[in-house]
Amino acid sequence: MTCSFVLINADLGAEDDLLEDLRSIEFVKEVYIVYGVYDIVVKIEADTLEKVKETITWKIRRLEKVRSTLTMIVVDN
Repeated sequence: MTCSFVLINADLGAEDDLLEDLRSIEFVKEVYIVYGVYDIVVKIEADTLEKVKETITWKIRRLEKVRSTLTMIVVDN
Protein backbone atom coordinates (compact mmCIF):
# COMPACT_ATOMS: atom_id res chain seq x y z
CA MET A 1 0.00 0.00 0.00
CA THR A 2 1.37 3.40 -1.00
CA CYS A 3 0.49 6.35 1.21
CA SER A 4 1.01 10.06 0.67
CA PHE A 5 -0.03 13.36 2.20
CA VAL A 6 -0.93 16.34 0.04
CA LEU A 7 -0.87 19.86 1.45
CA ILE A 8 -3.16 22.23 -0.44
CA ASN A 9 -3.44 25.99 -0.74
CA ALA A 10 -7.00 26.89 -1.70
CA ASP A 11 -8.67 29.99 -3.03
CA LEU A 12 -9.75 32.29 -0.22
CA GLY A 13 -12.97 30.98 1.34
CA ALA A 14 -13.08 27.82 -0.80
CA GLU A 15 -11.98 25.35 1.88
CA ASP A 16 -15.43 23.93 2.64
CA ASP A 17 -16.26 23.44 -1.04
CA LEU A 18 -12.95 21.72 -1.66
CA LEU A 19 -13.42 19.50 1.38
CA GLU A 20 -16.52 17.93 -0.20
CA ASP A 21 -14.89 17.62 -3.64
CA LEU A 22 -11.81 15.95 -2.19
CA ARG A 23 -13.79 13.45 -0.10
CA SER A 24 -15.49 12.18 -3.26
CA ILE A 25 -12.20 11.26 -4.99
CA GLU A 26 -11.21 7.60 -5.09
CA PHE A 27 -8.16 6.74 -2.90
CA VAL A 28 -8.63 9.84 -0.71
CA LYS A 29 -8.87 8.45 2.82
CA GLU A 30 -8.81 11.56 5.03
CA VAL A 31 -9.25 15.31 4.50
CA TYR A 32 -8.68 18.05 7.08
CA ILE A 33 -8.97 21.84 7.01
CA VAL A 34 -5.98 23.24 8.91
CA TYR A 35 -4.53 26.58 9.99
CA GLY A 36 -1.05 27.60 8.92
CA VAL A 37 0.80 27.90 5.64
CA TYR A 38 -1.54 25.36 3.99
CA ASP A 39 -5.33 25.21 4.09
CA ILE A 40 -6.08 21.51 3.63
CA VAL A 41 -4.27 18.23 4.32
CA VAL A 42 -5.27 15.12 2.35
CA LYS A 43 -4.22 11.52 3.01
CA ILE A 44 -4.16 9.26 -0.05
CA GLU A 45 -3.74 5.48 -0.03
CA ALA A 46 -3.62 3.26 -3.11
CA ASP A 47 -2.20 -0.07 -4.21
CA THR A 48 0.51 1.49 -6.35
CA LEU A 49 2.55 4.66 -6.54
CA GLU A 50 1.19 5.19 -10.05
CA LYS A 51 -2.40 5.38 -8.75
CA VAL A 52 -1.34 7.88 -6.09
CA LYS A 53 0.40 10.04 -8.70
CA GLU A 54 -2.60 9.90 -11.04
CA THR A 55 -4.95 10.88 -8.22
CA ILE A 56 -2.84 13.92 -7.38
CA THR A 57 -2.07 15.00 -10.93
CA TRP A 58 -5.38 14.35 -12.69
CA LYS A 59 -7.94 14.74 -9.91
CA ILE A 60 -6.71 16.90 -7.03
CA ARG A 61 -4.51 19.43 -8.85
CA ARG A 62 -7.17 19.98 -11.51
CA LEU A 63 -9.86 21.06 -9.04
CA GLU A 64 -10.82 24.64 -9.84
CA LYS A 65 -10.21 26.11 -6.38
CA VAL A 66 -6.82 24.47 -5.73
CA ARG A 67 -4.06 27.08 -5.98
CA SER A 68 -1.04 24.89 -5.21
CA THR A 69 -0.05 21.55 -3.70
CA LEU A 70 2.89 19.98 -1.91
CA THR A 71 3.07 16.18 -1.94
CA MET A 72 4.85 14.03 0.63
CA ILE A 73 5.07 10.32 -0.21
CA VAL A 74 5.49 8.08 2.83
CA VAL A 75 8.71 6.06 2.53
CA ASP A 76 8.13 3.44 5.23
CA ASN A 77 4.79 2.48 6.68
